[in-house]
Amino acid sequence: MLIPSRRKFLSISCRSLGTLGAASLMSRFSQVNALAQDSCPADYKALVCIFLFGGNDGNNTVVPISTPSNPANSYSNYAQVRGGLALPAANLNVIGNSKGDQYGLHPSLTELASLYNNKNVAVMVNVGTLVTPLTQAQYKNQQAAIPSNLFSHLDQQTEWQTSLAQGSGATGWGGRVADAIQGCNTTGFPTIVSVGGNNLFNTGAQTNPATVTAGQVLGLQGFNTSASSVARMSALQSLLTFDNGVSLVQASNEIASSGLNQATVLNQALAGGKVLTTAFPNTSLGTQLAQVAKIINVRGALGMRRQIFFAYLGGFDTHDLELNDQGTGLAQVSQAMKALYDSTVEMGIADQVVTFTESDFGRTLQPSGGATLGTDHAWGSHHFVMGGAVKGGDIYGTFPTLELSGPDDANNRGVWIPTTSLDQYGGSLATWFGVDASKLGTVFPNLVNFKNSLPAFL
Repeated sequence: MLIPSRRKFLSISCRSLGTLGAASLMSRFSQVNALAQDSCPADYKALVCIFLFGGNDGNNTVVPISTPSNPANSYSNYAQVRGGLALPAANLNVIGNSKGDQYGLHPSLTELASLYNNKNVAVMVNVGTLVTPLTQAQYKNQQAAIPSNLFSHLDQQTEWQTSLAQGSGATGWGGRVADAIQGCNTTGFPTIVSVGGNNLFNTGAQTNPATVTAGQVLGLQGFNTSASSVARMSALQSLLTFDNGVSLVQASNEIASSGLNQATVLNQALAGGKVLTTAFPNTSLGTQLAQVAKIINVRGALGMRRQIFFAYLGGFDTHDLELNDQGTGLAQVSQAMKALYDSTVEMGIADQVVTFTESDFGRTLQPSGGATLGTDHAWGSHHFVMGGAVKGGDIYGTFPTLELSGPDDANNRGVWIPTTSLDQYGGSLATWFGVDASKLGTVFPNLVNFKNSLPAFL
């Protein structure tokens, strides 16, 4: 095997492990360690973010059945507006809440419904990007700050990953959490690992994420212990450490070298780890979460006290064929999340790992798409939080009134103005993770607008 050119080598390394944007790395050269907090707990905790790209339809994810606390949210009202998209009540996975209401989870969410009823999953309703609390009147009359470019996939994906509902930023809120607790881990292995490719959520100002390609062998292939192979690797390492005086090339070389080093460390840890017996589904998300479980399983060998993971699943932009496509996607989510939870039970750390969902936005209550029914882009939606530390078996937040042009509708199609902000949702997760209250405002700049009121699902 010939030593690849620098350009080809960097392309290979970015597909293996330890990648981060060169521009992001360059920006860090001038950063100071200003966010890291002074103390770190000695226990182990992990956060696992699952991003549902495309905008998952919350209205068919959590369906009201009988809701005495809000009679307007009866199943009949839901079914009347949803029309051909309404899920039959008999097919729903029934769950309750502390108010005596009954809801139903999508028929594909059987595993999550079981975990919910066993108090290991909570539902956070009507979450979305917000700058400040927002009423319907304020939104319609533009009397308060409104998130930028609502209903745009790219912008809302960015805002969910950065927690910056207006403007732009070079770091994600997961990366800023990693910055805050960077002294917790005893080795140089990254706090954040993505099994879903490069993304903004993972990017910190002072900490570097790693990217692992789930289900594939880590690091460069084609090298072994033969003399010629060792010589080629030595030449490659020399190429990476050669100082040519060009800052961008040096940054790229550092990325590649870091990736190789991290792959070596992780491969050694995985080789010495006990094999997990939990079976994961052979799906895209299942493979990603299986990789997460394997890395968590060798946390001790890696010297990790705090870890953050990012996984994803696409296919939730359901402008048509929603009944088929959403069901297929949610089945993957439910089965893979259940396997991840089971693996944490096997490892004896179910109360130390919290998994949560994010998505671009919700979907309109009113269907669209003609004969091939679907939904359009909306705003607030519902999300799941899973783990032994979760105060499960309950619904948190304020469920929107399912009424077109009703009190929670931003227009006349069932576009819910969020009643819980992403900052509050993430703030609860970060607080459980160990971020000091004094640092929360740096991780979530808009949290101050919500009087630091955090939902108590943990």
